[in-house]
Amino acid sequence: MLLLTAPADHHTRVEDALAFLTGTALVALAVQVLQAGGLITGQIAGLSLVLSYWGGWTFGAVFFLLNLPFYVFAVLRMGWAFTLRTFVAVGLLSAMTEALSRLVSVEFAHPALAAFLAGILVGTGLLVLFRHGATLGGIGILALYLQDRTGLRAGWVQLGFDALVFAVAFALFPAATVLWSLAGAVLLNLIIAMNHRRDRYIAT
Repeated sequence: MLLLTAPADHHTRVEDALAFLTGTALVALAVQVLQAGGLITGQIAGLSLVLSYWGGWTFGAVFFLLNLPFYVFAVLRMGWAFTLRTFVAVGLLSAMTEALSRLVSVEFAHPALAAFLAGILVGTGLLVLFRHGATLGGIGILALYLQDRTGLRAGWVQLGFDALVFAVAFALFPAATVLWSLAGAVLLNLIIAMNHRRDRYIAT
């Protein structure tokens, strides 16, 4: 998915703060859902989940560390304001996932339900953050930077990265687990595609 953000200067600081808490809380809850179902997703969050399962590290710590190099591209492509907002959002998500892992216990009888709920939660959480001038960092920023520098379509960069994440997942997890994860990632992208549209919902 292409991570484009709407102008955020029409929001008050209180509105931004509530939106950041809301968006990151929804995504943090989605991480608990994915972990309960033994699933992954795309982008840096997906790679973070794969590494956390494989190495026994916490998702929050891996996600925060993997995002650090992308802030350079964020400054070059989006500016300091966007970068700081994204840094705050990533930090909040990392902290919330750590807290929820200790406070919330989730179980699912079938991974299909986990994939469905996680796709909805992440899609909604990202939309909230997009409307307030932030993302959760990662490949979307790099993809936009490479598109400007080389002409390589950002969508292809992100698709290639997701293909790599799921290819690694196929080598580490049962095929059914990866396929349900892929279904949840498709749902997430559909939610973003339908609702993050400048011709319908995004103020200019």
